[in-house]
Amino acid sequence: MTTYQILIAEDEPALRFLLQETLEDEGYNVVEAEDGKQAQEKLSSHPFDLVILDYMMPEATGIEVCEWLRQSGGVNAQKPVILLTAKAQEKDRIRAEQAGVSLYMSKPFSPLQLMDAAEELLSGSGGDE
Repeated sequence: MTTYQILIAEDEPALRFLLQETLEDEGYNVVEAEDGKQAQEKLSSHPFDLVILDYMMPEATGIEVCEWLRQSGGVNAQKPVILLTAKAQEKDRIRAEQAGVSLYMSKPFSPLQLMDAAEELLSGSGGDE
């Protein structure tokens, strides 16, 4: 079985820990970033199978990181991106779609919802709602 590499960029330590534990318990290899700039550095330096970004982060928002990623042409440019956000307005969802986000997930969400979304995107059957 392939061990998928997942990047989690989330500035809230408790949520980042919860996401990491949940994903690692399912056998995923997780790399963490505390802000948008760290996420960009990690995305520049090694390949991931899935990227999970918080919308509101210091240094660069999840939207900005996703836009940068899609335009980078790098090894992760076409990888699925889940955007976690408390911003639930339609304009935010449209902005995320324009940035190239694969799945927009509103907070609060359950770790099981995230696991299902991750598995769907990693299996190649998800991304379009």
